[in-house]
Amino acid sequence: MAASGYSDLREKLKSMTPHRDEERDKYVDGASNGSGKARKRKFRESDDDDCEHSDDSTELREQEARRVRSSIQQRSIFTPEECALIEEKIDDVVAQGEAGLYREHTVDRAPLRNKYFFGEGYTYGSQLEKRGPGQERLYRKGEVDEIPSWVHELVIKRLVSSGVIPEGFVNSAVINDYQPGGCIVSHVDPLHIFARPIVSVSFFSDSALCFGCRFQFKPIRVSEPVFVLPVRRGSVTVLSGYAADDITHCIRPQDIKQRRAVIILRKTRPDAPRVNSDSPLSSSPAERPAPLKAKRSHRKADPDAAHRPRVLEMDKEENRHPSASRDRRHSISSENYWRRGQDSDKHRESSGRKVKMRRH
Repeated sequence: MAASGYSDLREKLKSMTPHRDEERDKYVDGASNGSGKARKRKFRESDDDDCEHSDDSTELREQEARRVRSSIQQRSIFTPEECALIEEKIDDVVAQGEAGLYREHTVDRAPLRNKYFFGEGYTYGSQLEKRGPGQERLYRKGEVDEIPSWVHELVIKRLVSSGVIPEGFVNSAVINDYQPGGCIVSHVDPLHIFARPIVSVSFFSDSALCFGCRFQFKPIRVSEPVFVLPVRRGSVTVLSGYAADDITHCIRPQDIKQRRAVIILRKTRPDAPRVNSDSPLSSSPAERPAPLKAKRSHRKADPDAAHRPRVLEMDKEENRHPSASRDRRHSISSENYWRRGQDSDKHRESSGRKVKMRRH
């Protein structure tokens, strides 16, 4: 398989919209059986997507963009010196995560984007037993590490003193660490999990937050945003109202040209549902993962790295055994495939061979 710079992201995004592959397989099977109608239907479906986007009038999009902008507050609070100090602390978090010093659910690794949960963590995307909005669940208390003291001292206290958030508001802090070409698909922060507002602070480089995009795959492409919000290093972005609840937001791959990190500060709702104690996602709070192999320095990330071919062990295995590896890759989400060891073990038993996969 000739992997492009976004090959992992395709698998990650595909796992979040499995219905697309089902529809694609249905049409391809029909075409292979000699049905010209199936192929024609596939073409028309693609045309419908384009028409739906083109039918949005400029006036309506401008009205929606104004509603988005009116429900966003943005301020430049942190100086370059303060940013540099906080970025050193973020590097320490990355190092501790790679050394296996955090609890299992604190660190969530994905291609070109790592996520670190503190205070409260939750299931999302491919981790969900049932897909769809409203299915997200908080982990049990103690299954992620506490919010680091430096986040309180250097970030939260500064936001409180600046009047951005009230004292005691934050009980969940997430650090998203993006490499060049990384992204996060369009979503709304779960309404049943988090109170509003949603507060984020950007570090390392400038980027953009896009609203109202739609992701498509093979190749990955993103529709024209309804509204694009530049996010500068050291800037604080506060989402509430329409921007937080009534339209999706995302980070596009093309907007991450250099390493970028964002600290997201939120408050969980007191009635937010949690993962059941008998769920396979639950584990002992004291359980920690094995140390991970050292990765290349984040500070030396090449801006062009996202556009270079990346060949994974699983790709090499697919070239050696195309049919068996294809079944395996469809059964395991690329976003958190190493967390689903049970599925992997079942596959090994049924196929009689072992597949070596590298963590990313």
